[in-house]
Amino acid sequence: MLRTAALRVAQSLLTVSLAVAAVFQADTADARGWLPERSQTTIAAADLPRQGQRTYSLILQGGPFPHDKDGSVFGNRERLLPRERRGYYREYTVETPGARHRGARRIVCGGVRVTLPDACYYTSDHYSSFRMIVP
Repeated sequence: MLRTAALRVAQSLLTVSLAVAAVFQADTADARGWLPERSQTTIAAADLPRQGQRTYSLILQGGPFPHDKDGSVFGNRERLLPRERRGYYREYTVETPGARHRGARRIVCGGVRVTLPDACYYTSDHYSSFRMIVP
């Protein structure tokens, strides 16, 4: 009887361990890649701040851009955007009124053709979160 009880406890522990491992594995996979839930977060181009609308228009026109770093490669080190090869993403400054520096707002676009990006993303918090820009 003691052996049967110990076996039940071991089976319960194994079941719980497997469930925890499955959750951990799913969380780890999500942290390493693009989450479908995050891709649902969008912003209409018309809803961007006025400065963001201007930057977005400049991107589609090919410039000229006011900052030297505009158009530089964005490394996606945070891995919040879909994984792509290095050089796929480029970042652009969205002016922040009253800021003495570039501020925290950016638009990051990905694609082969700079003026015809596959997708663009807006961040107001210096790459901590992104919203896909929809026309």
